[in-house]
Amino acid sequence: MDILKETDLRVGFTSHFSSMGDREVIDRGILQKRLLLCLYGLGTNTGLKRISNATSATNAGEKYTDLRYVYQRYIHKDALRHAIATVVNDTLRIRQAHIWGEGTTACASDARKFAAHDQNLLAEWHIRYHGPGVMIYWHVERHSICIYSQLKAPSSSEVASMIEGVLRHCTEMEVEKNYVDSHGQSEVGFAFCRLLGFELLPRLKAIGRQTAVVSPPKRCACGLSQPSIDPHSAYRLGTYSTTL
Repeated sequence: MDILKETDLRVGFTSHFSSMGDREVIDRGILQKRLLLCLYGLGTNTGLKRISNATSATNAGEKYTDLRYVYQRYIHKDALRHAIATVVNDTLRIRQAHIWGEGTTACASDARKFAAHDQNLLAEWHIRYHGPGVMIYWHVERHSICIYSQLKAPSSSEVASMIEGVLRHCTEMEVEKNYVDSHGQSEVGFAFCRLLGFELLPRLKAIGRQTAVVSPPKRCACGLSQPSIDPHSAYRLGTYSTTL
């Protein structure tokens, strides 16, 4: 909680949270405190009731109804995205190069399953992990800052989530390379990444057993043959051996 409060005092990310109604009647200082308590309770999965009970023992305690009101009126998806972008941008700005190294343009993205009740609209049975749940897909830069996260269904495409994170992360970081696992890449994904101007760098599963065979050369309409490697050669990935 102290880190969250200190961060807000330095960068003022709570200023991005405004009422969804026509006017605001809560004093900004009181609203700032309630916003921090709500964000802490939601982010740590403590819950608003436990936060209210923990603060009720002090003179500056907050009622559960007041925290719920702030949560319903002020905390929404767009405000959270802008607040996260503000924190990330200021963190990237103040980094000292002799400690963290030069700024990077690469990030890694992957998903993790979280169990959820099957009544949830996004919850589905996961084929690989077994059991109902949802997926959270993260984009994390090399020095462990999450620049984008998104909630997705287990059956939805990880390739689409990877591209969305690179395009919509809303931070000042310029992503030129994105590392993924086998589920975050496809032939279509490589094509779109090429068109969008960044490199897709997958960690291919069982790469030592993969064999890339080059197709025979083709002739274009003008009659000239296109350059190609010997069609009878097969290159085995991971072992660096060539068989004829």
